[in-house]
Order: sequence, then structure tokens, then C-alpha cells
Amino acid sequence: MIEQKGILFILSGPSGVGKGTVRKALFEKNTTLQYSISMTTRSKRSGEQEGVDYFYRSKEEFEEMIKNNQLLEYAEYVNNYYGTPRQYVEETLDQGNDVFLEIEVQGALQVKENFPEGVFIFLSPPNLEELKNRIISRGTETEALVMNRLRAAKDEIELMDAYDYVVVNDYVDHAVEKVQAIVKSEHCKRERVASQYKKLLEVTQL
Repeated sequence: MIEQKGILFILSGPSGVGKGTVRKALFEKNTTLQYSISMTTRSKRSGEQEGVDYFYRSKEEFEEMIKNNQLLEYAEYVNNYYGTPRQYVEETLDQGNDVFLEIEVQGALQVKENFPEGVFIFLSPPNLEELKNRIISRGTETEALVMNRLRAAKDEIELMDAYDYVVVNDYVDHAVEKVQAIVKSEHCKRERVASQYKKLLEVTQL
């Protein structure tokens, strides 16, 4: 039997493109993927559990992990750190489980630098006008903030060359189907299975 390590899949794209919506719909259809658990320095909220919602650490512990390159990416938001712990990801992959990380573009570029063997998927809007409509429909942004987000999105779209795949989020179901196809095809790549076959052939008595 061929035993494969898991694969780290990174879904990223500009704010407002629908990353969370696509990820939620994907996990409703695909039970083999494991969602990456982040680490944070913020306090645990009522009902949250260690190792389920987040890994909770002190600011000193987190900064020590930054210094020792123990995070695939991290960012500071409202005086708290958030990041992806390397050890958790690597242990999960070694168990043969795929890990799925949904993240902003700058975070994805950090992951690429620290874990280039991941599979990077850029979720793109059909066009900037559609992205503008999606941001406006949230009803939470002023016109000035909408334009700032669009300018940032334009810059981020120009970074798609750093990714392995581009999925246009025209309809959520279509985007999910494409991501599922990417997951399947990555597991069939020659370089992923060849070494395992060689090991299997070495122990097989003919």
C-alpha cells in the first residue's frame, strides 16, 4: 500500500474575494482536509478550546517562536499576534493528513518563503467591478475604505505569479470543484508517489 505524506494547501487572495465562503463550502464537501489551527496571544474567549479554536500562548512565548523560526507566518493585529505553528502543520502532514490554510496574500508569501513545498492557490475575483460590489454588499465599509481595498486588491492580484494555481471565484460551487480537482491532482503527481513506489518495490519479493 502506498502511504503518502499529507500536503499543505494554501488558499489566498484579496480581501472580499470570498476565501472564507469557499473554504466553508469546501469543508462541507471534503472531510479529508484538516483546517490549520492558528496560534494567538489573545485571551481565550468563553467556549473556546486549546488546540481546537487556537493554540493560546503568551506574548513572550510567541516572540520566542518568531525568533526560532517556529512559525510558517505571523502577523500582529490589535496588539495581539496570530500565526501558523510549523510543528503542528508538519506533524499533521507526517500523519498523512492534508492541511488547509486560508490566509491573506502577505501571509501566504511568508508561508511560501518558509514552506515552499506547499501548494499555493490564488482565489481571484472575476473582475475588479465584481470585487467592488462584493465589498460594498457587506455594508461595513465607507466609500474611501472600499477604494483602498480595491487598490490593495489590484496590487495583490499582480502577485499571483507566486502561486501554483489560480481559481476564479465566479460561483462558489465552481470554485470549490476546481479546488477539489487541484487536491486530487496533487496527490497523483509523479514526484509525490515515485519514491513510495520505489520503497514498495524494494520490499516486494517477486
